[in-house]
Amino acid sequence: MQGFLTGRVALVTGGAKRIGRSIALALAADGADIALNFRSSKDDAEATAREIRAAGRRCELLQGDVAQKRDVQRIFHDVERHFGRLDVLINNAGQFFSADFLQLTEEQWDGLQAANVKSQFLCAQAAIPLLRRQPRGDIINLSSLGGMLAWPAYTHYCVSKAGSIMLTRCLARAFGPGIRVNSVAPGTIQFPGEAPDEDYVRRVPLHKTGKGDDIAEAVRFLLKSDFVTGQVIVVDGGRSLA
Repeated sequence: MQGFLTGRVALVTGGAKRIGRSIALALAADGADIALNFRSSKDDAEATAREIRAAGRRCELLQGDVAQKRDVQRIFHDVERHFGRLDVLINNAGQFFSADFLQLTEEQWDGLQAANVKSQFLCAQAAIPLLRRQPRGDIINLSSLGGMLAWPAYTHYCVSKAGSIMLTRCLARAFGPGIRVNSVAPGTIQFPGEAPDEDYVRRVPLHKTGKGDDIAEAVRFLLKSDFVTGQVIVVDGGRSLA
């Protein structure tokens, strides 16, 4: 299989299912070998890996919690051991849940910030020395429409994704021109078997929710571009306008 990513290696965190899976499959279809991280979704990770391998690409499964430094160090050590290089980091792993602000616990706040921001910091810090060895390196952080809009029932989540966006911008300034750092901010993305989000569909100009492939296509665009860094690509059907 040949594609614009042939010969390159991409690490996708939280790549076992949903958006992470869609991205991993798309990058493999473009020729990349995949380091697929998962924390607890072992069965889903193995199924995704089988699909990647059946398409003729290499895939190594790397279990670990990317919000924990010791796990991150082991994951990146294994990337180097298995592949000898890293070209692309997709910081996809994260958490999402609603909570009344006055009832939100300190543990919930800390856990979500760790999952959504600390993990991206730790992985970027570990990835950059490897990315610098290549003529070009890319980091793409998955943020969210929630990083730009105020959702009171998701205050903790919105704050974490706003942090992801600012991390993206700072890293882009710090590590260009060799490393491009961008973000993709999904709106509501739904997968087969899920009930449609009718309120979202009603609000957005395109009157539909997104698919995992929509996010994967935005990632592919950023990896193809040679003149985009520090940007947030919003993939939301126009919800940010409504």
